[in-house]
Amino acid sequence: MHVTDYELFAVPPRWLLLKLETSDGLVGWGEPIVQGRLRTVRAAVEELVEVYLLGKDPLRTGYHWRKMYQGGYYRGGPVLMSALAGIDHALWDIKGKHYGAPVYELLGGHVRDQVMVHQWVGGDSPGEVASEAIERRNQGYKAIKMNATAEFAPLEPPSAVETARKRVAAVRKAVGDDLHVGVDFHGRVSKPMASQLVDALDPYGLMFIDQPVLPEHSELLESLAERTTTPIATGERFYSRYDFKPLLTNGAVSVIQPDVTHVGGITELRKVATMADAFDVAVVPHCPLSPVAFAASLQVVFASHNAVMQEQDLGLDDPTESVGLRYLDDPETFDFRDGYVARPPDPGLGIEVDEEYVRERSQAEVNWYNPVWHHEDGGIAEW
Repeated sequence: MHVTDYELFAVPPRWLLLKLETSDGLVGWGEPIVQGRLRTVRAAVEELVEVYLLGKDPLRTGYHWRKMYQGGYYRGGPVLMSALAGIDHALWDIKGKHYGAPVYELLGGHVRDQVMVHQWVGGDSPGEVASEAIERRNQGYKAIKMNATAEFAPLEPPSAVETARKRVAAVRKAVGDDLHVGVDFHGRVSKPMASQLVDALDPYGLMFIDQPVLPEHSELLESLAERTTTPIATGERFYSRYDFKPLLTNGAVSVIQPDVTHVGGITELRKVATMADAFDVAVVPHCPLSPVAFAASLQVVFASHNAVMQEQDLGLDDPTESVGLRYLDDPETFDFRDGYVARPPDPGLGIEVDEEYVRERSQAEVNWYNPVWHHEDGGIAEW
């Protein structure tokens, strides 16, 4: 068996899907994407597949990962690792289908029967965020994540910190103490303001504070962790085990959030999770993407003891109304009950993509870029 062909489909809202074909008729799907850099990643996927993969045995997943990673003198980073990730998803999908087993069985077998998922909560005012949090709870979710702030200047008056505190306080009051609440700083906050916000939010029993500072300032995480009882999390903008290594060795984080679409795929996410397990660090994979990426991430979660929760933004509580789940032959593929998703039993990634619908939607214009925010003085703010 060898890889014979591939196709890439840009589909709304901002996703890039990869189809790999083999000589014996097996097909694998993956999701190689950097949101807002779709065309760049597409070019990287084309280069990697055409230079390294066409005509090769798809079952050699580890070898192909290393060759595509190490074969280039310049390696790593969001574009190359995301391109590699999507290819890796598709290879594992083919491998699982070839052996008639879910990918998690090929990774050592499942360590749990279901996994908790968390859902995003939007809204600007404390009342809006609290109302949406209540709605999520009523939909069956036991864990939610929300933004701490909008744009945040390097130095803000006490009123800005108080606004963020009131948003979190309103959510905690609305849903009580039985719901997990994570707060995402999104890297929007400077070092001095991060310290103040961490202190202000400490009383609310948060699941974690995510990205309190930008990845390029990760050396500051250790001092932030020392001043709060709230777990510190980061990881969605880290791209390999080598990026995560210093976070683990210096004890800076209690939770890491690698993204299976940016961290080099199933192969590398599994290695990152195993490495984190040695430091008693929990893994909550980042995944606000399509059901292909979600399915790939779940395979690692079900095989990894310390992968304790999974992000999703698919509206699993109501599959018939979900925009993302429409890309599957069966939108109810993921069995969501009481805040958990059951272990998927089918081979490969455990999904069947609706290729006809993918082709139809790929005719739409997909040209998403994240907003560029500005401070009052006209300077560029972090989004």
